[in-house]
Amino acid sequence: MPVDTELYDLLGVPPSASEDDIKKAYRKKAKEHHPAKNPNDPQAAQKFQEMAAAYEILSDPESRALYNESGMAGLGPGSGGPGGMGDAADLFAQFFGGGATFFDFGGGGARRHKGQDTEVPYDVTLEDLYNGKSVKMNMEREIICSTCQGSGARGSTKPKECVHCEGKGWTFIQTQIAASRYGTARTKCTECNGQGSKLKEKDRCKKCKGEKTVEEKTRQEIFIEKGMPDGHRIVLAGAGDQQPGIPAGDVIFKLKTTHHESFERSGSNLLTNVKITLSEALLGFSRIVIKHLDGRGIRVSSPPGRIIRPGDSIKLRGEGMPTHKHPDQKGDLFIVLDIEMPDSQWLQSVNKQALESLLPSKKPDMDPMPEIVDEVPYEEGDIVDVRARSFPAGSDFFDQGFASQFGEGDEDDWEDDDGDDYDNDNMGGEPECRPQ
Repeated sequence: MPVDTELYDLLGVPPSASEDDIKKAYRKKAKEHHPAKNPNDPQAAQKFQEMAAAYEILSDPESRALYNESGMAGLGPGSGGPGGMGDAADLFAQFFGGGATFFDFGGGGARRHKGQDTEVPYDVTLEDLYNGKSVKMNMEREIICSTCQGSGARGSTKPKECVHCEGKGWTFIQTQIAASRYGTARTKCTECNGQGSKLKEKDRCKKCKGEKTVEEKTRQEIFIEKGMPDGHRIVLAGAGDQQPGIPAGDVIFKLKTTHHESFERSGSNLLTNVKITLSEALLGFSRIVIKHLDGRGIRVSSPPGRIIRPGDSIKLRGEGMPTHKHPDQKGDLFIVLDIEMPDSQWLQSVNKQALESLLPSKKPDMDPMPEIVDEVPYEEGDIVDVRARSFPAGSDFFDQGFASQFGEGDEDDWEDDDGDDYDNDNMGGEPECRPQ
């Protein structure tokens, strides 16, 4: 009787299941809990990875035998299991984020050393982070040679102790530390490459050529969950290169968000720019202003009688980024409105006198007039050339006030002086963003 049955329960099979039964059950469960088929279940990716880890242990005869005999404790530190088997505690700790887990690892003591982790930068778009995505990729890694079981030797041949280092794997070398002073330092043995033993060429394993590992091509799948933050680390536990005697390290994909032409992200909020015409600024608008990251058109209507000024902004509640692990909760979308002024060709096509009679009167000269007045030529310029600093949106953007640059307050920007009521009470100044 097995000590525990958690791994079998995950796959829905009895402890007496055959290898084929375990494989079939895993495939069925994997399809059922695949994150792509459960977009509204924030736990789908974790369930999928739990089953993958359970299958990895139960599909290997050696690790399954240890599990059947001693449970998860038999796979943990100090179990005395085969050197090539992964450290199950390390494996599941990655899935459950550390601390108390679904599995109870007994034994205590220091955790066994494991192989080096491999970190891989992975570019993602805002669309990927908004909608979620499943990515399959081909990978290569070193695995323990199945012919020699990681010994590097042919048949039952045993490696001979290295004569140069006497089996220690290291030797002492003499180094000069001063003009007339010398010291000794320990260094890896060059004869056996630190192994402590050597194989003759004829005694080497034919498959791995005595290297103990061979290259394996695998196909891995990672899940970019909705709302994952920039820099998030997706861990494939035990997917790193294998080495005899220690558990394999992890492959870690670190997400890096690529530049987006229309949107910027600030935590769970999104920011963008929308251009409106002078007519829309004066007379209002009601139209689809943006195409969202999931392809939806977003229609917005300005309040009747409201004149929109350059740099005014609006907030669309619940149209920001999904919250990681809680995709049904979303931040807000902030839109900065840029007014697109008519060009000179339009001006030539209208009756200037009639237009002037409709527009507010021009401002008069100063009163009182300065004693000295100089006539200075009109020349176009760009404020970017003289601005001392920029204000990019960052993770702490909404904790900072930029009233002097973007306008004071955010409570009454959509309210007329005469008290018009419009449910858009947070249209205060926000940072300049990329145009739609």
